[in-house]
Amino acid sequence: MCCQAILLRMAPRTPTPPPARKRFGQNFLQDATVIHRIESAIAPRESDHLVEIGPGRGALTEALVSTGCRLDAIELDRDLAAGLLAAFSIYPRFRLHKADALKFDFAALREGPAAPRLRVVGNLPYNISTPLIFRLLDQAELVEDMHFMLQREVVERLAASPGTGQWGRLGIMAQFLCDVEALFDVPPEAFTPQPKVQSAVVRLVPWRESPWPACDPAALRSTVQAAFAQRRKTLRNNLKGLTTEDTLVALGIDPGARAETLELPDFIRLANALQGHDGGAGQGHETAGGTNDKQ
Repeated sequence: MCCQAILLRMAPRTPTPPPARKRFGQNFLQDATVIHRIESAIAPRESDHLVEIGPGRGALTEALVSTGCRLDAIELDRDLAAGLLAAFSIYPRFRLHKADALKFDFAALREGPAAPRLRVVGNLPYNISTPLIFRLLDQAELVEDMHFMLQREVVERLAASPGTGQWGRLGIMAQFLCDVEALFDVPPEAFTPQPKVQSAVVRLVPWRESPWPACDPAALRSTVQAAFAQRRKTLRNNLKGLTTEDTLVALGIDPGARAETLELPDFIRLANALQGHDGGAGQGHETAGGTNDKQ
């Protein structure tokens, strides 16, 4: 009995994983069924170049890297980074970058124009999801597709349809730049600690050949921002000083309508018209992703 007690004391202990940090918005995925569904949606291949943003404790990382693909993981939390290195450095095509994804140089990962485009995945905290998605869309030539776990509210706005309360700046700009598909919901019980909101997984695929008429993204972004300046007001009021009622009518747009009733082609026609107007919507220097609002 005494020897057994000594052996127990000498046995190595499994390291306790670092706790979730509220300042990083961390909720770690732990549900094996959900992990499998995400892996199936991504369908990684050995020839792929994947980039995982915020791998956390590596629940999804294991499923991805075991396919033999090249995997670059970007983790800001130093404590988590140490655990990821210990777990996955045995894979020759795994690389860990201790960095902030909002400042990371994604272009540096791609080894020339003939190399595979990046397939980006991640469980994104709410506070970085919108700016990070648009930062990647501003570099769409680098990206093959994106699969993100987000708050369900954000996914609903990304995939929204005209005439709904979720239709606004985020969905319009995302759908102009890529094909958006909401895949499935994820309950709070799939995470530790459990978040107070529902989550969902979304797929975004940048257009290689856009189905939309040509339009400068900065002009479209500024036009949509003006049109949604006050959701309850009509286009006549929100666009006052930018265009006239006669111009709206000539474009086939009802001046008395609200912005949420317009479809994407309507906004494109309006943006193109305003871009040629002195002081119009295309005068700013914003990128397509310069929005982080709830509209």
